[in-house]
Formats: sequence, C-alpha cells, structure tokens
Amino acid sequence: MADDVIIRPACFGDLTEINSIYNYYVAHSTCVWTTQPCSDNERKTWYEEHGQSMPVWVADHHGRVVGWGALGSFRAAYTAAGVLEDSIYVRHDFHRRGIGSRLLQTLIDSARSLGLRSILANISADQTPSIRLHEKFGFQKVAHLRDVGQKFDQRLDAVYMQLLLANNQSAASNPDTVEIAQMAALRIGF
Repeated sequence: MADDVIIRPACFGDLTEINSIYNYYVAHSTCVWTTQPCSDNERKTWYEEHGQSMPVWVADHHGRVVGWGALGSFRAAYTAAGVLEDSIYVRHDFHRRGIGSRLLQTLIDSARSLGLRSILANISADQTPSIRLHEKFGFQKVAHLRDVGQKFDQRLDAVYMQLLLANNQSAASNPDTVEIAQMAALRIGF
C-alpha cells in the first residue's frame, strides 16, 4: 500500500537509488529508449542542473527510494516560456501501489507553485500504463510521432501529452515565473 510511502524532495544521498531505478528500465523496458546506463557522474550532473526551478521528488518507503519524479527541460525555448517535461519512474517491484499517481500529483503541484504554464510528457506509445496515468490527471494527447525510436530490435512511436495549467497566470505576466524560467534556461544553456 502507498500509505507507508512518503513523497519528499530528493537529496544528494538519493542519487544512487534514483540511478538504479532508471538503469533498470534502460536494461529492461522501452519506457526509456536509451541503451546506455546513466553513470553516477551523469546522474550527479543531472541533479545539480535541476535545482529549485526543476524539482526532483522521491517516493521513500522506510528509508528506501522506490520511485522518483522530476520536472525538467524539454526544449530551452519552452522552458523559458514556463513549460517543463515530467519524468516518473517507480521500482519495477513497487508497481500498482499508487506511487506513480502520488509522484505525478506532486509534480503538478510543484509546477503550479512555480507558476508554470504547462507540463509535457514524452511517452513511448507502447507504455499504456504511463499514458493512462497521465490521462487520469487531465493530460491530453497532443501528438503521436510514428517510427521515431528503436530499442530491442523494434521500431517505436512516441506520444506527446500536455497538461495546461489554466489557473496559473501567464508566465510572461508573473515576475517570479519569469525569474524561475530564466534560471532554468541558464542551467541548460539557453
């Protein structure tokens, strides 16, 4: 049950477990298309690039990271306009416990508090549970790109989903959002 799972901000000490979860999917799933595991140094750099403007959260089960979610840059111009992409990974042996839902809700709440305009999700089209999770939270399919990926000797499609955060002010009219977006854009070299 997810009752004994706490969603909290990630810290540097969580990076090994975050990387272990991610690298499991590199080796075993099409939810991430890369075939190269993420090194500890790459994960550290990734974490340092995120900071407050692109939060990283973990699902903690009795001191063990069993899932993580993050908001990150999709494209520099989108980031500057107040749009980030979500990433959610739950340990393969902790599926179907509501952890992905709790992480996604936390990411949406974070995006709202940052004053973002929108969240994007780039999902491998064969990952029906991820698509359903995003639909449950109001994301809408905005694109289906055919035959754009390859892994495990199969060609893959990508689905792009988007959640408009209608209750937020326009990023251009909110000075705090403009500052956060500028900080995020600088982190990724925009």
